[in-house]
Amino acid sequence: QVQLVESGGGSVQAGGSLRLSCAASGYTYSSYYMGWFRQAPGKEREGVAVIDSDGTTGYANALKGRFTISRDNAKKTLYLERNSLKTADIAMYNCAADSIMWRLLTKYSIWGKGLQVAVSL
Repeated sequence: QVQLVESGGGSVQAGGSLRLSCAASGYTYSSYYMGWFRQAPGKEREGVAVIDSDGTTGYANALKGRFTISRDNAKKTLYLERNSLKTADIAMYNCAADSIMWRLLTKYSIWGKGLQVAVSL
């Protein structure tokens, strides 16, 4: 069974940092493209960061420099390091995977259930 499970969500003060993890199982993790997406209240889901099977990364322009995506193929885990968090970063965060590179489009075929991240002032 193909599965993605996110962890590491919660609440953090503005300016703080938080790392999200996404554990994968049920498919050949190392060959898949992975991404992080988020959906803020009242807004559409948007792409945050993506990473190729060889480690090449891509970011939403507005988030470059604050967010870092990485992957550990041995652990079958995807990460998102988020720094200098703002209240604008409050959202439901999901990880996604696919054998096709959709970049920041939300067309990935495998999705985690997501986790909520809150940022307080």
